[in-house]
Amino acid sequence: MSVRQSLLAILDQGPCYGYQLRHEFDRRTGSTWPLNVGQIYNTLERLERDALVERGDADAQGHVYWRITDAGSAEVAQWLAHPVRRSAATRDELTMKLALAATLPGVDAAGVIRVQRAASRSRLQKLRAASELESAATPEDLARSLVVDSLIFAAEAELRWLDHVEQHLTQHPLHAIELGLATERPRRGRPMSKDAEVAPRGAAVPFAGSGSAAPVSP
Repeated sequence: MSVRQSLLAILDQGPCYGYQLRHEFDRRTGSTWPLNVGQIYNTLERLERDALVERGDADAQGHVYWRITDAGSAEVAQWLAHPVRRSAATRDELTMKLALAATLPGVDAAGVIRVQRAASRSRLQKLRAASELESAATPEDLARSLVVDSLIFAAEAELRWLDHVEQHLTQHPLHAIELGLATERPRRGRPMSKDAEVAPRGAAVPFAGSGSAAPVSP
């Protein structure tokens, strides 16, 4: 979730002060991702540094209004017009946990999956119950229902993935997937490429991104 672009998009509607930005953000996201005021002001200062917003004078109540610049409006338009790129390298805790559980000797990976499945099902049931109580009577209601629907789809996908992991693990004997600690000490610096690991001594190994090759030192 991009707090930066979200705050810019709100400011594109008109000048706001910090607490007002938090309120407007909550209204438009169903209060699902609460922001603290410190996070908002830190983001505003970075936006000011990048010349995307300007700090105005304080009003009689001491509220400092922030205004978007032309460059900021252009960034909002670009953000809304382009798809969200999901990084393949995102570190998801559950994914890492099950990958480790599947390869650590002595760990009951099936048990880890059972515990997670129970928690995921419970969360899905609560989300579905909340969805049944939602209405679309106001724009705020509609925003919250969209967020809840997204969470429901994600929870359903997580359960399907857990089923897939469990089935996948049953197809492999334990000795084939358990990994003990490596006996070879890793070298400092960047990990060796797969080509470098298997190349014989003295063989030429291509540099990544080029057609040239360099001999492997004996």
